[in-house]
Amino acid sequence: MHADHPTEAPRLRGPLTAVSVTGPSMAPTLRHGDALLVRTGGRPIRPGDVVVAVFRTRPELLVVKRAVRPQDGGWWLRGDNDLVTDDSRAYGVADVRGRVVARYWPRPGRVPRLRL
Repeated sequence: MHADHPTEAPRLRGPLTAVSVTGPSMAPTLRHGDALLVRTGGRPIRPGDVVVAVFRTRPELLVVKRAVRPQDGGWWLRGDNDLVTDDSRAYGVADVRGRVVARYWPRPGRVPRLRL
């Protein structure tokens, strides 16, 4: 997900915030257009968590990535799609804003039905 044009990424408000995925960097886990629920606060981030974060070198860019390891007071992040390198390999350490707790659209495990 990307901020439009501000100099600083939008802040996540409240303990739960809805965000949407833009781009292919988290495929196949998440896809463009998926809607996520993000928790701010709560338990500490662990390696393997999917998080919403801001790279220190790109403060205007809000991203959804997987936490790999703590580094330099922040986190080293990777996308699940190895063909896309818009993660810590390109931008360095990130500051986590929240942890993804659910994908609510499209509904997991549901196949759309046609009514005739």
